[in-house]
Amino acid sequence: MKLTTITAALFAAAITLSSCGASKQTAADGVIVGGVKETKKQQVAAKRWKKYSIPEIKFEDKAPQSEGSKIYHALIPTPNAYINKVAREVLNTLYYSEKDSIPRMDCLHYTLEDVDGISAKGGGNGNVTIFYSTRHIKKSFANNDTARVDFETRGVLLHELTHAYQLEPQGIGDYGSNKTFWCFIEGMADAVRVANDGFHGEKDRPKGGSYKNGYRYTGYFLAWLQQTKDPNFLRKFNHTALQLNPWSWDAAMQLCLGKGVTADALWHEYQVAMGDVK
Repeated sequence: MKLTTITAALFAAAITLSSCGASKQTAADGVIVGGVKETKKQQVAAKRWKKYSIPEIKFEDKAPQSEGSKIYHALIPTPNAYINKVAREVLNTLYYSEKDSIPRMDCLHYTLEDVDGISAKGGGNGNVTIFYSTRHIKKSFANNDTARVDFETRGVLLHELTHAYQLEPQGIGDYGSNKTFWCFIEGMADAVRVANDGFHGEKDRPKGGSYKNGYRYTGYFLAWLQQTKDPNFLRKFNHTALQLNPWSWDAAMQLCLGKGVTADALWHEYQVAMGDVK
């Protein structure tokens, strides 16, 4: 698709959004083109964490001539404000307040890159890197679907910023050596995305499987526990990474939901409730 075609499609999409009841907001708010109204959940996060900002964001477009780059900038005119806005959603899901034990974030180097894949977080010790693929952005823009790019970009960022802020389980190895550690990390990232409406509900929920499969399998399960058992479940579950050494599924569930519960029993209850098993 030629650049002029993309630009025209984005302009048309902006007009459509504006005519569908969206409220116009300034670019400084970091909103998507058209000023789509915030949900109540987003408003709560913005208010509770309004004093929080990532100390330094280095936004770098390494593929300015790519179609995905043009789409991104047309949708998100102020990337730093947008990133901070999503960061507040993540923090509000994982923590009660800035007084909690939150991993340092001194600098975020966020890049747009013309590479395969979707996105990934790297770095640590206060210096975090996240790349986002312009090829994936272009793919998301199939059929000139601006809303799809908006939805996917925020969902991916929710996942990656969770990796930057989440706590890590102790005493069980690391991401590359232990599947339980890996499952906690990736499951929580998708749980935060689910909890903040970053997936398409039941359409994106995988059926069957195990809570040990990570990503959406674990994420939807953990989000369900928050919806049905305890509205602060994800905050408490994240905190178990500091409380337990060594960390385990059953010990974490019991800290959050009470003695006697097991991850296997909760998973079975979830599968029955969702209609995956009888």
